Amino acid sequence: MTSQGREKLPPFASGRLAGDYRPLFEYWKIARSRKREDLVEKAMLSNNDYKLLEDVLSGKAKVAALDLIDILTEKLADRIDPDIALEAMARLGYNLNRDEARLFIARLLATWLVEAGDYWRILRLTGTP
Repeated sequence: MTSQGREKLPPFASGRLAGDYRPLFEYWKIARSRKREDLVEKAMLSNNDYKLLEDVLSGKAKVAALDLIDILTEKLADRIDPDIALEAMARLGYNLNRDEARLFIARLLATWLVEAGDYWRILRLTGTP
């Protein structure tokens, strides 16, 4: 992981799965600059997200972290504004379309949820540095 990726982590994130949270921070920055605190809140973790994580995990003895992130990304994607995601990604040098940018930010949100789930012992990450 680069030193840039470790400079800033969202609360309860370890950086074990996401090497760089800068796109998520940029998304929040743009949303705030547009006075869209509602979009910032949607791109933050809430108690409902931890419940979602528990629901997805229920009945599963083991699930690969990447598979879990894929499932959560799909469930969280509608919370991400594609235009703000596109602008955030463009500011960081990514050349994506609106849907790709939205899914990229949603995947970071899902990854954060998995890392936070490990922090809160909802799940246990194994085999990662």
